Amino acid sequence: MKKKIIAGILCAALGATMLAGCGESKEENNKELVLYTWEGLFPQEVLDSFEEETGIRIINSNFDSNETMFEKVQQADGGDYDVVIGDDYIIEQVVNADLAQELDKGKLDNYKNINPLYQSQFYDPENKYTIPHGAGIPLIVYDPEQVDIDIKGYADLWDESLEDQIATIASYRAVEGMVLLTMGKSMNEEDPEVIKEAGEKLKELAPNIRMIQDTNTQNALLNGEASVAILYTSQVIAALQENPDLEVVYPEEGLGFGIMNFFIPKNAPDTEEAYQFLNYILEPEVAAECFDFVGYYCTNKAADDLVNPDLVVPDSVTKGEIIQNVSTEAEEVYNQNWTEFKAACD
Repeated sequence: MKKKIIAGILCAALGATMLAGCGESKEENNKELVLYTWEGLFPQEVLDSFEEETGIRIINSNFDSNETMFEKVQQADGGDYDVVIGDDYIIEQVVNADLAQELDKGKLDNYKNINPLYQSQFYDPENKYTIPHGAGIPLIVYDPEQVDIDIKGYADLWDESLEDQIATIASYRAVEGMVLLTMGKSMNEEDPEVIKEAGEKLKELAPNIRMIQDTNTQNALLNGEASVAILYTSQVIAALQENPDLEVVYPEEGLGFGIMNFFIPKNAPDTEEAYQFLNYILEPEVAAECFDFVGYYCTNKAADDLVNPDLVVPDSVTKGEIIQNVSTEAEEVYNQNWTEFKAACD
């Protein structure tokens, strides 16, 4: 009888241990990471490899604009998402709203791989909150077989021969900044009267605009719907891959320069998983794969020799002006300009 009791106790103990073990395994397998980014920012192979290496399941949520991202993160009070990416000017708003947490760089062995060129920017001068992930320069691309003029800068876009021929991205500050550059002004102009003047000039461009579209804008150029396009860097690379005979213009008036950045929201539910993901993305081989895929200039110095050489920014384009936040009064005029411009294009 005593043997049966002991055996029963051992079986019960063994069963409890097995259940506990199963519980731990289930918890381990249920680790997840909510990634909030632009659509199509990462090659699926990179995300799959991270899941295989770590057992952390990625929930990939996407937004269509920086403003949408900021609104969602703000509504969640810096929660809901674990790793978020956004452009420089919106990152400043995120930081100022206390929605990003300071990075524990001791958890990021690969932090040293970041190219200092893309750090210490206006939105994070002490590099407390952000990790750069790609730099971009909106550029003009055109089909020389369909265009009769030699486009050298933004000012050429007003040429009457381009009527109903231009496809443009939907970044209102980038497009209005382009107009300001043709006027010899800063892309971050604060004077409401100067901004209004730029708005009037922008409306004069409306007859030449075929479409305003932020996603896959290069397709309009490739399928012949437009002969000229204002494109993000990734779209420029995608267009050239399809048609290497397209002409790329670094506008003579100057360049707009942008940097995407990762941050961990203040109340991210899975912070440790977030650090694992960021450290993984900073590995040179992974970074190179990401930049080759998305077509942005490489911000990982350790990956410069691994990435497409065209994505290592040359000295001649490091002096571009980064779009920054402006006063509320100026912002209202920029928004009004954009509303009127879109109405004129309809």
